[in-house]
Amino acid sequence: MTHRTDRSRRRREAGFTLLELLVVLTIMGLLAAIAGPQVLKYLGSSRTQTAKIQVQSIVASLELFYLDVGRYPTEAEGLRSLVEATPTANGWNGPYLRKAEGLRDPWNAPYLYRNPGKLRAIDVLSFGSDGAEGGTGEAQDVGN
Repeated sequence: MTHRTDRSRRRREAGFTLLELLVVLTIMGLLAAIAGPQVLKYLGSSRTQTAKIQVQSIVASLELFYLDVGRYPTEAEGLRSLVEATPTANGWNGPYLRKAEGLRDPWNAPYLYRNPGKLRAIDVLSFGSDGAEGGTGEAQDVGN
């Protein structure tokens, strides 16, 4: 008889009840609802910060190009001339950027390059997540 009692006790202690599982799932759902928006907010702002840092790096590379060649790349040469030599760039001493992937923003769009720029001698910018001029938050424009 003791053998039978031990077996029935083990069955009752073996798993979780449906109520216990529902309580745990409810708690996890509440945590996800509270933490989820904060994580997404930080993800968006981190992409914007990454774009700002990349723009600064590209502008610094353009300044090195200017020192070597005596001019900024033309719009036809584009930012690609920071990675690959062009026949018209006498004195090119690059590559000024290690990888061509550095010429794409965190949203995987190419950085826009203007020579002459609207605000400065040259402009390097990203239109953010929406790919259109203007915007706020993650869709804001990032440029030098």
